[in-house]
Amino acid sequence: MLRKLYTILFFLGLFFFPFNEYEGIPFLGEFKSEAGALFLMLGFLFLLLEVVVTKRIFVPYKSPIFQIGAIFLIWCFISTLLNVVSVSTNYFKHTGGINRFIRQYFALLISGCFFLILYCNVFIKMDLKEILFKIRKAFFYSLVIASIYGFLEILVSYFGINSVFPVLKLFDYFPFLEVKIAGLGRISSIAYEPPFLAIYLITIAGWMFSYILTEKGIWKFFPTIAILLLTFFSGSRTGLIVVFFQLFIFTTILYKDKRFKVYVVYSLIGFFALFSVMLIFNGEKVTKALTEKIESLDFKGNLKNNISNKSRFGMQYASLQVFKENPIVGVGFGQQTYHSRTHYPTWATKDNYEFDLIYKNKNVKSFPPGYNLYTRLLAETGIIGFLILLALIYYSIKQTKIFIKNSTGEKQILSYILLISFSGLFINWLQIDTFRIYGIWLSLAILMRLSQEKITINE
Repeated sequence: MLRKLYTILFFLGLFFFPFNEYEGIPFLGEFKSEAGALFLMLGFLFLLLEVVVTKRIFVPYKSPIFQIGAIFLIWCFISTLLNVVSVSTNYFKHTGGINRFIRQYFALLISGCFFLILYCNVFIKMDLKEILFKIRKAFFYSLVIASIYGFLEILVSYFGINSVFPVLKLFDYFPFLEVKIAGLGRISSIAYEPPFLAIYLITIAGWMFSYILTEKGIWKFFPTIAILLLTFFSGSRTGLIVVFFQLFIFTTILYKDKRFKVYVVYSLIGFFALFSVMLIFNGEKVTKALTEKIESLDFKGNLKNNISNKSRFGMQYASLQVFKENPIVGVGFGQQTYHSRTHYPTWATKDNYEFDLIYKNKNVKSFPPGYNLYTRLLAETGIIGFLILLALIYYSIKQTKIFIKNSTGEKQILSYILLISFSGLFINWLQIDTFRIYGIWLSLAILMRLSQEKITINE
């Protein structure tokens, strides 16, 4: 009974994880607006209750992935302990260094340990076919909601058809949703902002692409088309680059398989047909939108005029300066901001309201994002922590490629999905500095499941 409860909560967590467009629960900190996290937390609590009753839990301690992850967690703690003097004196935005470490470390434990163990215990009694089809179905249903919402938002935001806004407002009655328009020329769908929508699309892209491998009929292309359209209209530069890179990987997979090579041709024909229809009905709007997307990818060219780019590159530059001063062990987990705020370059802060009103404003409690997990870890955990994370990334991709080469059926399809997911999510860490990326930990749990020929529950 308990297992059924936390399994149901797990799938609800997957369905609701992109839903963060609501006020949220403040005391949950980073997870306050994460609807999916609420179900996963409840699922983990039921798992703990099962442990109390049965005295059993599955912990994949023999897995190299789990071992590397554990070493990383330990090093994050050690690097902070080695900097205890500075950590204890750090203070900014009404938050002390020790308090900041506890909150950040606990957030890492929730995503990378508690949720990971929940995923593993859900998977231990599921065969690979169940894992593939049930997870994909949960993501598909959320994509349906995101697509309907997104389509209505496109009509309002891109084409100015405000008469459909009352229909869009009906989504206010949907759980964990408060209807907002991201802004003229951008959509966020069921997510809070376009970048969060992009993370969701990057996470599920491989799963939706896989319909082409397993299903029949023309409808199997629809999930892929939905992913591409939502990515395009989201206005997220990173999302556009990463999702199309994932699509390139998937296209390569199809082209190498004689059974699916023809789909590459069909997909190209379908894309050009859809694009032609859009040009016929509203060519000026589509051409303008496409031009803006291409221009937005010129990060260097936009650096002078794009506030967002200036902030991102400025934050990353400051983190690297902190790393140069503390190259071996860093300044302690969660401590980046206390040190990097003295290294913000003038070219990033000059005429940049984000620094004046938010990042350097002591009265705004939210901490400035590092905008890059890799530069953040270099600053906080030094080269040692950075190399541990790289080891995890390298092993994950290497093991996934081995499974692709040496397996068939559901195991091979899951391996394809993992390769696409890892590629997108690890690249996405170049522009976001949080471990609260559910797709990575989910993919790692699936990879550990694929690595086990026989599943046993540890006493």
